[in-house]
Amino acid sequence: MDVSALQEKIGRIDGVEAARVVAANGHIDEIHVLARRAKPPKQLVRDVQSLGHALFGIDIDRRVISVVQLADSVLDGGSRPALVDVSETIDGNRTEITVTLKWRERLLVGQSTGAAATATRWRLIAEATLEAVRQALLHDVGLGVSSMDLPTLGSRRLAVAQIVVVTTSAERMLIGAAYVDDDESKAVVRSVLDALNRHLPDLKTP
Repeated sequence: MDVSALQEKIGRIDGVEAARVVAANGHIDEIHVLARRAKPPKQLVRDVQSLGHALFGIDIDRRVISVVQLADSVLDGGSRPALVDVSETIDGNRTEITVTLKWRERLLVGQSTGAAATATRWRLIAEATLEAVRQALLHDVGLGVSSMDLPTLGSRRLAVAQIVVVTTSAERMLIGAAYVDDDESKAVVRSVLDALNRHLPDLKTP
């Protein structure tokens, strides 16, 4: 099965802005779809299934298809990475964090796993964010989470990320922050992106 071809064809479905197919040993594990709100999510799932059957002769389980829909104003804005979704799957004492970003017409999905503990959750979200960003950077760039905290400044809580960037010529420590409104997880992602945004043009792939 040509995963790249399937991903490219899904991206051409009406209303779909970006798609990412995760597969191993010829088996589709995940399909992430970022779309506009022109169609109901169930219709998009059926479109993906129909496309897979018609063009590739494969039956795609609807349960592996994840659809995220955003307003046109969000999808059309900016050249910096945009947060699409943050999700968490808990299995016993382990948790898996998935962060989805959209950047330059690409859908970037990063994941991290660790103990299902409140004390480590913010850091896992930050690491999943970096894993998503890494997919669009030069291979000789190293990214790491130095620290991740949610302190209170005055009457407002902040997410503050300290990110280390290592290239062949230098090591830099970057700081980013974002106000916590209703969702701590999204604030953590935005603080990581805030730390990186000014430096991404120098790090991104052509």
